[in-house]
Amino acid sequence: MGVAMGWVPGEPRVTRRRGREVLWWLRVRTRLAAVALAVAGIALPIAGPTTAAAAAPGTFTYVTDDVSNTVSVIDTATNTVAATIPVGTGPQTVAVNPAGTFAYVTNAGSNTVSVIDTSTNTVTTTIPVSSSPAGVAINPSGTFVYATNFSANSVSVIDTSTNTVAATIPVGINPAIVAVSPSGSRAYVANNGSGDVSVIDTSTNTVTTTIPVQANPVGVAVNPSGTRAYVTNSGSNTVSVIDTSTNTVITTIPAGVSPWIVAVNPSGTRAYVTNGGSGNLSVIDTSTNTVIATIPVGSSPWGVAVNPSGTLAYVANRVSNNVSVIDTLTNTVYATVAVGNGPRGVGVGAVPATATASCPAGSVISGGGAQLSGPPPSNFSSKPVGNSWQVSLTNVSGQPITATPYAVCAN
Repeated sequence: MGVAMGWVPGEPRVTRRRGREVLWWLRVRTRLAAVALAVAGIALPIAGPTTAAAAAPGTFTYVTDDVSNTVSVIDTATNTVAATIPVGTGPQTVAVNPAGTFAYVTNAGSNTVSVIDTSTNTVTTTIPVSSSPAGVAINPSGTFVYATNFSANSVSVIDTSTNTVAATIPVGINPAIVAVSPSGSRAYVANNGSGDVSVIDTSTNTVTTTIPVQANPVGVAVNPSGTRAYVTNSGSNTVSVIDTSTNTVITTIPAGVSPWIVAVNPSGTRAYVTNGGSGNLSVIDTSTNTVIATIPVGSSPWGVAVNPSGTLAYVANRVSNNVSVIDTLTNTVYATVAVGNGPRGVGVGAVPATATASCPAGSVISGGGAQLSGPPPSNFSSKPVGNSWQVSLTNVSGQPITATPYAVCAN
């Protein structure tokens, strides 16, 4: 035994409700071939001989360009656009699965969801859903995707193993954004037309509760502990805070003009709200439910997402055609990145780095593993692939990680 080391194109969709404009939207020989997977911060370089195979690793921000019918992929290490991916008509929002291997995009104009392979930045599958898909969210295990159908008053549940619609759930009027609880047991849907939030039991795919909020809710986000849901009310310029144990609104926070989307940081201490009408971002201290900072950004900000370490927030500015990068420590704009036309939704994902140790010709792999140094990686995988042993991981710690895969080979 040997060891080898190693919605409407061109213009935003506008629906009038109560006099307000609601804007829409992965024997025996010993040969040495050391393969080291070195991971430093958010840059994940592969170092090793030609036996190593690597994906394009790193942390990326995905932005839907509603008017351009594309997704702009921003490399967060350089704040530059690394790729532009054609998708369907009128892409609205985007969500990246927990493994960082696939991104899902709702296309309101073509009534589809595009599935992007993040290792190649190409669309691998297009899934038909219902009318005017808007919001999209993924459960923590990555097994189901939830897409709201704005004009059909429903939510499509997509099985990611087959990329088909497994269920369609009736909800309120004009469902906008959807968020899934950290346990995956509940999905929360902001119904723009009926002024409420539908609570879905994901084990039965039924609505168990409907929670009244204020006028024209659009965005919804759940904190990491699953105890609170935050809902933006675009018609009331407020944010409703829901106690998820009682499914009641416990407080209402004044925000800017036309608050659209809300995102909560990984520690749950801050909520970030885009105010489309006032061109800024409200920063909410979730311990006091008060706005502690208001950050000027570009024109007509819509989507917002926070990176895995909570140090940066990304805001899509629809009219400015750019993304504001916010330093969350100082609450200032750290960089501005030009993207496609009409940027709307934002999602952040850590694309895994991959390396392999291969058995030499004439031998067969019988086992393998990896040697690790540094902090624990995220989404770590160590497994045989063909006649090689493959290691894949993501690093959101900000500290260096080194992984050396090895293959156990036999004649």
